[in-house]
Amino acid sequence: MAFQILLNFIIAFLWMFISGSFTASTFIIGWLIGMLLIIMTRRFFPGHLYIRRLWAVIKLTLLFFKELVMANIQVFMLVIKPKLGIRPAIFAYPTKLTNDWEITLLSSLITLTPGTIVMNVSEDKKTLYVHALDVDDVDDAVVSIRDSFEKAIMEVSRP
Repeated sequence: MAFQILLNFIIAFLWMFISGSFTASTFIIGWLIGMLLIIMTRRFFPGHLYIRRLWAVIKLTLLFFKELVMANIQVFMLVIKPKLGIRPAIFAYPTKLTNDWEITLLSSLITLTPGTIVMNVSEDKKTLYVHALDVDDVDDAVVSIRDSFEKAIMEVSRP
């Protein structure tokens, strides 16, 4: 994958030198030409194209921003209510992630979302202990994390 990115940069810079224009638009055109050439010759590269993983990173980023906005709205609605009717909970979240950076990313995404925080990670790195501000059902919270953040992280990290 790193070779594909480097090759695409080289093709983009070569396009800039060939065209004699050193602008951002020329670089982008060269990048697109390089991407097209890499797609056309993809059978010569081991593994998947890097654009697939890049797309997964973009989807994860957009998912985080969506969850961030939704959680902010939920916390705002809790704050403006005259009667505080929250149901805080601490629950264990079993994760399928194995790498340290995957677990760290998941913990960070959960913690950065308002109303939730990862309090601890077990010694075997298979369970995250999460505190949530308002939880109706713990099983729904676990499924929500698994179907959103953990699934998106697996798309980024697994080929």
